[in-house]
Amino acid sequence: MNLKWRTLVFAALAAGPFYRSGVAQTAPAPPPAPVVLKIQLESFVNYFNDVTDWTKLAANPNQTTLSGSTPNFAQSIDVADIVSVNGEPVKGVFTERRIQYKRTVSPTPGQFIADSVSSAIQDRFFEILKLDGTPIGNFVVTGMGGAIPAPGTPTVIADGNFTIIGGTGAFMGARGQAGGLDEPSSTGARNASMSEDPSNRRVFPSGHRLMVLQVIPLTVPAVVQTANGPAVVHGADFSQVTTAKPAKPGEILSLLATGLGPAQPACQSAGGTGGTSTACAGVTGIEPGDPFPSSPLAIVNSPVEITVNGQPAQVQYAGGYPGTTNTYQVNFVVPAGTATGSASLQLTAAWISGTAVTIPVQ
Repeated sequence: MNLKWRTLVFAALAAGPFYRSGVAQTAPAPPPAPVVLKIQLESFVNYFNDVTDWTKLAANPNQTTLSGSTPNFAQSIDVADIVSVNGEPVKGVFTERRIQYKRTVSPTPGQFIADSVSSAIQDRFFEILKLDGTPIGNFVVTGMGGAIPAPGTPTVIADGNFTIIGGTGAFMGARGQAGGLDEPSSTGARNASMSEDPSNRRVFPSGHRLMVLQVIPLTVPAVVQTANGPAVVHGADFSQVTTAKPAKPGEILSLLATGLGPAQPACQSAGGTGGTSTACAGVTGIEPGDPFPSSPLAIVNSPVEITVNGQPAQVQYAGGYPGTTNTYQVNFVVPAGTATGSASLQLTAAWISGTAVTIPVQ
């Protein structure tokens, strides 16, 4: 589907009586439920600060190793590639600032004596991108590595007691807790010297691991509700999907939603830099609080998914509704084979799902 077609659909929806009728007031939504994100890391290396001569930092073209175990107070910068979130391929960078902090109730010389165990103090930064390089959002996490997970942590977290202290982009204002998952195939990070040239991180053998974040989002996606039900319309004539006029398998539908997060002008290239098209001349982005433009349309940064009765629907377009600041239009195809009757429609953005709504299907 090309952008011109989307624009025509957008204009027709805006002019239709369904949208002129307005949106009914609804009761306040309950607090968002936690969402578990499993983030796969590859090419994982811990670069320990064992160099006192600055001229040797990042200068050794060969693979390096550390002799013996790393002592308390040792510091490192750890880097890895983010390759998937909940099994969906993405790009991204994991960066960690780490101070070795081995503590135990029964210490050996050089370890801290304490009432609980830990291996390091760690500040973690997760920068998540679409495969085309479009930024989705970041998480900032801090806590204790090698510690017993906190009470209430998802059972898939094997070690670490970490707090999500914030997020940006699609995850702005997020809170929660986090840790690591020891898969059978997990190797952890490879330890290296800070003298090693990090441009070879993907060339030399390195580790991989799965990180787990239990995220409490500030906002969640929601399908707009009207006096006549969910704001879902037929793509052919923009009339509302109702029991008198149900959706059909294979049909294109459009819905209005809130909570899909940041968007950028459609003509901008990945990473948020301005494009070269005439339509985008002088356009640098959408400021927080500014209404979405009608030209160029604003495309949602995050991956947007829809399921109907648990089956994935093809999402053809997801963008900010012109003139609004937190309303979006999503065009999608009802999956073939969807059973007749009331169908559950689930909207997800950046792996965060909203409350399912029901539409009739015939």
